[in-house]
Amino acid sequence: MYLIDTSVLIDFLKGTETQQSRKFEKILQNQIPFGISAFTYQETLQGAKDKKEYDKLNTYLSTQKIYYPKDKSYEASANLFFLCRKSGITIRSTIDALIATIAIEYNLILLHSDKDFDYIAKVVDLKVE
Repeated sequence: MYLIDTSVLIDFLKGTETQQSRKFEKILQNQIPFGISAFTYQETLQGAKDKKEYDKLNTYLSTQKIYYPKDKSYEASANLFFLCRKSGITIRSTIDALIATIAIEYNLILLHSDKDFDYIAKVVDLKVE
């Protein structure tokens, strides 16, 4: 099961061909289970250029499996951030730490195009692709 990060979803929706957007296309074609985090939902919507695009994105995203933070996700995310910092890795985004935490908590493979996740995976048990 995959968790699709905003970086991949946006490339896919824009038609930008990357290794990761092609992988997501294969996931869709082969009907491999996937979902997005609530944070990816928000990040994607806030990037809409106008109301029409916002509504179209919202309609599409609302049909997807959405993973929400659990009761202790914020504490776990802060700990992940702390562990990375102690290892000399600075995560650039609190949202990335939360997305990584959701992937870990739900035991999902994170499909991404963001180097921060590769750095996080060096410190904690984050499955990335």
